[in-house]
Amino acid sequence: MTEKLLTAVIVVIGVPGVLVGYIWGTEQVLRLFPERLKPTVRPWLWLAPALGFLGLFLVYPTIGTIIRSLQDKFGKEWVGIANYAWFFGNDDALSALKNNLLWLVFLTLFVVGIGLLVAVLVDRVRYESFAKSVIFVPLAISMVAAGAIWLNMWLYKPPGEPQTGTLNAAIGVVGVGPIPWSQVTDFSVNTFMLIIVMTWMWSGFAMVIISAALKGINPELMEAARTDGANELQIFRGIVFPLLVPTLVVVATTMIITALKAFDIVYTMTGGQLDTNVIANFMYQEMFNVGNYGRASAVAVVLLIAIVPIMFFNIGRFRAQEAVR
Repeated sequence: MTEKLLTAVIVVIGVPGVLVGYIWGTEQVLRLFPERLKPTVRPWLWLAPALGFLGLFLVYPTIGTIIRSLQDKFGKEWVGIANYAWFFGNDDALSALKNNLLWLVFLTLFVVGIGLLVAVLVDRVRYESFAKSVIFVPLAISMVAAGAIWLNMWLYKPPGEPQTGTLNAAIGVVGVGPIPWSQVTDFSVNTFMLIIVMTWMWSGFAMVIISAALKGINPELMEAARTDGANELQIFRGIVFPLLVPTLVVVATTMIITALKAFDIVYTMTGGQLDTNVIANFMYQEMFNVGNYGRASAVAVVLLIAIVPIMFFNIGRFRAQEAVR
């Protein structure tokens, strides 16, 4: 207990002390520069800690992972692109890649579509703030907790056994037999059941972002259209939707990245069984279950290569929007 208390005191006092010391130190360093250079040097001095952490915890591990992907299981010999050749020739890896593609397409469509629909509908009700809060709540739950909740929702036991799953217990009351919601023999359905869980979590995020963009549309445009005889559907199709497209693209790219990184829900609910495996979980299995760090690193690099172009696309859009402003 004493050690924990001492650690807490050091953190509470030490961290602010280090920050104050760094600020004081940067100002002392700035005195060494001519006045004309100070405005240029000061931002870099302030950014230095962040850049240092970025290099230490992002750039260095990324480079290390790329190097490790070119080595054998033990990291002692160079194997070139053999780990990548193994990945693209492995049936389990290709199955995980296929599932990630399903996640990418359908999670993005579901979240953007539901988020847009709910944002438009909620914008028209009196209890808008309350409705938004309720819909947004699932995003505050951790992925693992959400997986545990829905695992108990979908839980299936053979007919004749007590049904502890919420849905099967509920339909059993009205005489309907238990349904293996996420354990069916048509394995593609299992992945969709997991996508539903992620959709439940992220639809609130999409709704909030789209709703904010919706409120930024000049109401005079819609009033003018109504005056000209346009109905609500025509107004939405001709005015609202085109103005929401940039926001929808941002939400869609965010969900694409989320789909590619999908791990927690799959790991918690199925562990990648029943043909629900995804790239991130496959990487985890290769690293911690199989112990082949070379192949696991190759899987991580493939995932990185898939995500980076989308991130650059997002950054490009943000810069374009800033240029317009």
